[in-house]
Amino acid sequence: MLVRLLYASRTPKEIDNTVLDSIISQSRTHNPPAGVTGILCYSGNIFMQVLEGNRREVSKLYNRIAVDSRHSNVEILLFEDITERRFSNWTMGQVNLGKVNPSILLKYSERPVLDPFTLGGKVSMALLEELMATAAIVAKV
Repeated sequence: MLVRLLYASRTPKEIDNTVLDSIISQSRTHNPPAGVTGILCYSGNIFMQVLEGNRREVSKLYNRIAVDSRHSNVEILLFEDITERRFSNWTMGQVNLGKVNPSILLKYSERPVLDPFTLGGKVSMALLEELMATAAIVAKV
């Protein structure tokens, strides 16, 4: 059975591109053998990530993320059974928020910043869908 899990977390401190690149690299190495696909957004000190795959594998990965010292205040925004993956082409895609028109963020939230804690799961997924449609997602492999 396939599931989709969307979570948000805060980082204890701002992370640099080296750490972010390391996270993406680890995901691209470990996710394919586990059958996990997804997408990661990072802005300010906030992560928002979608994981898709087998329930057991997605749960195991989420549990590791929840205790990772690079994350705090980890919160599940959406967890659902799915009939097909939305992010099947991404072992771990990355949203480049530096290229996102602020009006897209403002369309879904009170301010033009990424804050999934105030958006909730369905609205956050709608935002991700629009980011995919506007080619704001980089590194599909």
